[in-house]
Amino acid sequence: MLKIRQSGIVVLAAVVLAACDGFKEAMTAHVDVVARAGSQELSVTRLAELLGGSKLPLNREVAKGVASVWLNYQLLGEAAAKGDSLNDPKMIDEAMWAQISNARAQKFYEVVSKSWPADTSVSEATYNQGELLAARHILFMVPKEGLSTASQAAAQKSIRKTADSVRRVVTPKNFATLAEKFSGDPGSKVRGGYLGVFPRGAMVPEFDKAVAALKPGEISPVITTQFGFHIIMRSPYAEAKGDLAEQMGGRSQAVAESLYLAKLEAAGKIEVKPGIAATVKEVSKNLADSRKNKTVLATSTAGDFTAGRLAQWIAAFPPQSRIAQMIQQQPDSSISTFVRNLVKNELVLKQADSAKVTLDSVEMNTIRTSFTGTVQSAWTELNIGPDKLADSARTASARASLAASRVESYLENLIFNNARFVPITPGIEAALYDEYDHRINEAGIDRALERATKVRTALDSTRAQQPPQGPSAVPMPQMNPQMNPQMEPGQRPQAPPAPAPAPRKRP
Repeated sequence: MLKIRQSGIVVLAAVVLAACDGFKEAMTAHVDVVARAGSQELSVTRLAELLGGSKLPLNREVAKGVASVWLNYQLLGEAAAKGDSLNDPKMIDEAMWAQISNARAQKFYEVVSKSWPADTSVSEATYNQGELLAARHILFMVPKEGLSTASQAAAQKSIRKTADSVRRVVTPKNFATLAEKFSGDPGSKVRGGYLGVFPRGAMVPEFDKAVAALKPGEISPVITTQFGFHIIMRSPYAEAKGDLAEQMGGRSQAVAESLYLAKLEAAGKIEVKPGIAATVKEVSKNLADSRKNKTVLATSTAGDFTAGRLAQWIAAFPPQSRIAQMIQQQPDSSISTFVRNLVKNELVLKQADSAKVTLDSVEMNTIRTSFTGTVQSAWTELNIGPDKLADSARTASARASLAASRVESYLENLIFNNARFVPITPGIEAALYDEYDHRINEAGIDRALERATKVRTALDSTRAQQPPQGPSAVPMPQMNPQMNPQMEPGQRPQAPPAPAPAPRKRP
């Protein structure tokens, strides 16, 4: 966890007691520095040159993002120069709190869900009613790009002719064989065109309507959707029975889980404090340095839910969720709902504690190895591994200087798209912030932006005569138009399926 360093208090007291000239000198130096990482400094001038000379947008969020990348890389270099392997189990367990909690919650769900009813029965009569559907299809795709209007019309006419000819000979017995031969849907083609079980409304409207109009075992005429032409057969009950049971089992488990969480929430006596939106948004801007913030945002039978705990939960979301950025755009009502759902997660973890659910040594070692492996990988990519530094520099100060120099070079290459972005996970960031002195100076960022604008203006005329430059590899903030503030601790993010022209609705 983040340690509050007493040295900062001492320095503040010294500044207050200093003479006016000394105070002015200290503050001048303060605003000329954007960030400090151990013994290294990122100056206003250096950041202004990097930003102004690049193609990055000149705004405060981007400038702070670059400063944060610099800070994390330099702290990694500081650790490497000191031979700090960042492998202390206690430190890792604190840094990897989210992963450990997720794993414990998953184990708890596996135990408690055994008592939940799992109704997997679906009668043939129920299937015939059409609430759940199963189908095979043969897709004849129509090219949409690279053809003139006339050529595309001709291609569409030819493909429709092929679809009609296949429809004249297709039967329930040869449907799978013809799907494997003709279908343009790679996802279902290898299964004889089988799409599995799906609820009404899951497919695009034309396809959904066509399937629902069929009786089990019947084959549709050729229909048209945005994907092309389809021949559809609604699967008989005997073919879909196994998938129906699996689908219904999943549904009953989901309903049982929802009921369990609703009861847990009611018994947990959750109370979200009013007026917390500003605090939540502030925490989301600086997760690592907010982890000791004891401001109470909500209460429940699990205890006080603080701003520091909120920072840990936000860090637990996968990076692609962009949850910290989305929080900034939400109304106060959504913020309160978000916090309430996180408190429900706390109640689940309390239940796991009561059930004495823990991770065994193998599971803990897997999480710790993941942490140390990520550190080693980052060191290697940045060329600042302890071994490499020791090979080139004999003293600790020389190793620190070499690491800092290599980080500076890497950052510059990164900004100008000549290096790959090396992500530093929230857990590693938290561990580095706990261990080493660090700071980002907000006033310095403002000054750097002001200077960067002048630098870019001066370079614009020169750039106009040069070949266009590719985008920087530094990841830019990206807003998701929807916010789903509920993350159950046992839920594991899954990779999206590979794109395929199956007729399911687009998100």
